[in-house]
Amino acid sequence: MRLTPTSTNSRMLMVLSLLLIFWGCTKKEETKPANSTSQTAQSAESTPAKVGEAAPAGVPPGAPSAAIIATADGEKAGTRVEVTELKRASDNTVTLKFAMVNDGSDRHSIGYDYGDGQQGATDYATIGGVTLVDGANKKKYFVVRDSENNCLCSRGLKDIPASSRANLWAKFPAPPDDVQKISIVIPHFGPIDDVPIGR
Repeated sequence: MRLTPTSTNSRMLMVLSLLLIFWGCTKKEETKPANSTSQTAQSAESTPAKVGEAAPAGVPPGAPSAAIIATADGEKAGTRVEVTELKRASDNTVTLKFAMVNDGSDRHSIGYDYGDGQQGATDYATIGGVTLVDGANKKKYFVVRDSENNCLCSRGLKDIPASSRANLWAKFPAPPDDVQKISIVIPHFGPIDDVPIGR
């Protein structure tokens, strides 16, 4: 059988078309995983993490958590506290920093729950009721207060939304230098014993 130029051209065009189709399919298969990976990464980057509304002034929302040195569960299911710092300061005080975490499905109310009941309205939406207890010397340390009886602690707090946390702080009179560990008592949470006092 003798091939004419027209039939040769037709066959070559058909072979080229098949090669192009095959090459195009192969490229799509190769690029699919890369595209899906980059889309996943982009969606992960654009999803904001939930943060508490009650972070004190000076603590940016979503700031990375410091190392946890002690923890306690709350009376309400899904709540806990994470102590990140208990440190002596040069002004003869001790600064406590901790996060109150709400892993529950409902808002966690602050209100009067964490204030010192004897201070009345002054302690609304504060953590003025937190204390340090030196069991060995049978001494309790209350939050330091200013001349207007306001606590030197996190104030003006809002309820903590579900799946969120609030970074909190309070200042206390410093115990004697020989007291190197102390208990932290936060209302509605288990006592946190033998927390080392840093410098």
